[in-house]
Amino acid sequence: MASTIDSLYGDELTLLTDLYQLTMAYSYWQSGTHSKESVFHLFFRKKPFQSGLAVSCGLHYTIDYVKRFRFSKSDLDYLATLVGADKQPLFSADFLNYLADLRFTCDIDCMPEGTVVFQNEPMLRIQGPIIECQLLETVLLNIWNFQTLVATKACRIRQAAGGKPVLEFGARRAQGIDGSLTGSWAAHIGGADSTSNVLSGKIFGIPVAGTHAHSWVMCFDDELTAFKEYAKAMPNNCVFLVDTYDTLQGVKHAIEVGRWLKSEGHKLLGIRLDSGDLAYLSIEARRLLDEAGFQDTAIVASNDLDENIIASLNAQGACIGVWGVGTKLITAYDQPALGGVYKLAAIREPGSAWRYTIKLSEQAAKISTPGIQQVRRFRQDGYYTADTIYDTSTGEAPDHIVVDPLDPTRRKIIPKEAIHEDLLVPIFRAGKCVYEIPSRLEIKQYVEEQLNKFHPTTRRLLNPHEYPVGLEPALHKLRTELILQARGFKD
Repeated sequence: MASTIDSLYGDELTLLTDLYQLTMAYSYWQSGTHSKESVFHLFFRKKPFQSGLAVSCGLHYTIDYVKRFRFSKSDLDYLATLVGADKQPLFSADFLNYLADLRFTCDIDCMPEGTVVFQNEPMLRIQGPIIECQLLETVLLNIWNFQTLVATKACRIRQAAGGKPVLEFGARRAQGIDGSLTGSWAAHIGGADSTSNVLSGKIFGIPVAGTHAHSWVMCFDDELTAFKEYAKAMPNNCVFLVDTYDTLQGVKHAIEVGRWLKSEGHKLLGIRLDSGDLAYLSIEARRLLDEAGFQDTAIVASNDLDENIIASLNAQGACIGVWGVGTKLITAYDQPALGGVYKLAAIREPGSAWRYTIKLSEQAAKISTPGIQQVRRFRQDGYYTADTIYDTSTGEAPDHIVVDPLDPTRRKIIPKEAIHEDLLVPIFRAGKCVYEIPSRLEIKQYVEEQLNKFHPTTRRLLNPHEYPVGLEPALHKLRTELILQARGFKD
């Protein structure tokens, strides 16, 4: 795939950051700490939509952004205009000259696009000069929070659809132009088969789908004429929207035009229901179509669908073959933000020993985890059984024990013979991309293969089984010691 950022913007997006990242960067530089080596992790604390799992998404955009990380002359000219409370320049000319020469030199390890992920697991780890790591915080959170949220929502919708095709068509309801594009990509990774967004089709190669709206029908004197004219213009793309006036009468009109299409060597591909009792109407529409010999004509349904409505319609025996989902997918309607965070976990002078860092909180769930973290996923008898987060800097293999960080008495012992894989893989080394980006279809296949390795109880939409995720004992011990030290308890 071509560079997404090139395709959309043509310019660097380095100023897509919060001001405090730049004020901290200036302060690092002024204090001489800007070259300290640091390790940050990007993760979320709570799975979205009360799901049993989430689908990570954001690597494609991250690679594009990092490759283009630099401050342009226009960026620096703008920063030179910023002033503090005393009306003096916020940043010195020397610092702006430093930024002009700044290039990305960090290492990034990351879960491949579409990896199934759980709470508190680092989706991305970055190691390098703290000034560079700090400047990437806002944009990385922007990318991963939204895309992971939408990919997870699409995964849930895909599960509810029971293997039937899902069409994403939320562009008109998305949060802005970029939201419609990044959302379309994330929805496709999570499970949508196609999109109505033509620009997404061009940029990402996602299959595009769609026919006509109610306005097409309304601009003619009657519905039958509208369908006939559309069939003449687009005989190879006929899915008729049948609910402009009377839905079942619309189905009959579609059948009449479908007979003409057959005589011309074409097919009536489908009809679309966009309002009313979708269960009843789809059953009746299916009966009418089958009786007329159109057994292979699909029934497409839309109308503010989500995974819960789709599951209910399937339970009612609805005869719907394709699901069109817009607003509630592209906006992640029932949870507007993922809540991912980006935390410092270790720091050192170059070449020195690591000093592990920890953030405390009155809320136990918000206490961070130190170390240079990796996620190990275990599998036995065909299913994944548990994930453990461990510190790679010790050089020792992690124990086959998972400790719940919120309740250390809850532990899971993993059999020694269990197969395992480490989820964070090298993406950048010393600022250079070392990762071969898989194709769109390879990513989607990867998602499906992973999902099938999780027990159905973990994947279910309602009250999913809690998949075991925790810390390896040595990392849990380190974390506990740092918490006690930070709170003033000494050995």
